[in-house]
Amino acid sequence: MKRSIHFITLTIFAYFYTSVPLIAQSIEHTDDWPNWAYGLLGPLTEGDRTAPPCPPDARPIECGYVGTPVPDDGIKRTLPDTNLTFTRNEAYFGYGPADWYPNDHPVMPDVVAYGKESEGVQACALCHYPNGQGKMENGHVSGLPKDYILQQLESFIDGKRKSADSRKANTNVMARIASRLSNEEKIEVAEYYSSMSYQPMVQVIESETAPQVRATTNGLMLPIDNAPEIPLGQRIIEIPDDPEKTEMMRDPRGGFIAYVPIGSLEKGQDLVRTGSGKTIQCGICHGQDHMGLGLIPGIAGRTASYIMRQLWDIKQGTRESPLMEPVVTNLTADDMLYISAYIASLPQ
Repeated sequence: MKRSIHFITLTIFAYFYTSVPLIAQSIEHTDDWPNWAYGLLGPLTEGDRTAPPCPPDARPIECGYVGTPVPDDGIKRTLPDTNLTFTRNEAYFGYGPADWYPNDHPVMPDVVAYGKESEGVQACALCHYPNGQGKMENGHVSGLPKDYILQQLESFIDGKRKSADSRKANTNVMARIASRLSNEEKIEVAEYYSSMSYQPMVQVIESETAPQVRATTNGLMLPIDNAPEIPLGQRIIEIPDDPEKTEMMRDPRGGFIAYVPIGSLEKGQDLVRTGSGKTIQCGICHGQDHMGLGLIPGIAGRTASYIMRQLWDIKQGTRESPLMEPVVTNLTADDMLYISAYIASLPQ
């Protein structure tokens, strides 16, 4: 049955302080810019807020959008298969976020569980979860090779891994957090997340329509209640399979549904497996099962938004990758969309 994917009305989920300055967009937004991959619902226009500057003496959290605090409603919520309960604000506490399933992972190093509040370094577990699964708006770090994680932390610090879209403020936050970690803490983080296996988390649906969505400030897309579906167009819309559990409780076992244009999987499979005369087979570097090879990370089952952001950032030159740069040279935005859809659909 054909489903349709929906374009979306933009609702900002948090308010910003008016003191947050604007910075210039260094890369021109073209008509094929994949705003959806960055959790954005439209192109950059004059007057849009962009990621605030991050001076050397800034605390990491100050490099993201600073929103007004959300009042705690005091409601204790729970999830399946756990006796633990947290309020929404307890689940989101930056220096000790909810750990719903302590038995799902090894004992967390302090910097993963609590961060360093005195320096504004939020816990790694806040965005990436204790199990390292992450979400569509950030990275999936469980199961990555230890040395690859260490390499990426240094790339963030050195400015070799930046977002092509200046509105994606949590990339700034990640760079500043990495710069505030000691060498010992970096090793702890890398050893911890590399010790766990990544679990595919995306159900990919080819469709002509998709739910209407709203976007949070960090790039999570959430369906608008009771809104009719709308044409998807040439984009991918990813939403949590249980929006309330993801939005309110940060469910680390939650997954995503990716609505992709009809025919995306076949086209993506061809590009991934053969290169289709435009690139090389992904399996040459990432392994034939796309689960990684040596220090090359696994990509199977990652969210389509994440995969597309990485391909696009490399194409725009804001993420330096000597191995990947020639791979994306001849790929169009549509090619990358198809690849992202197919990779997201793969099991591990």
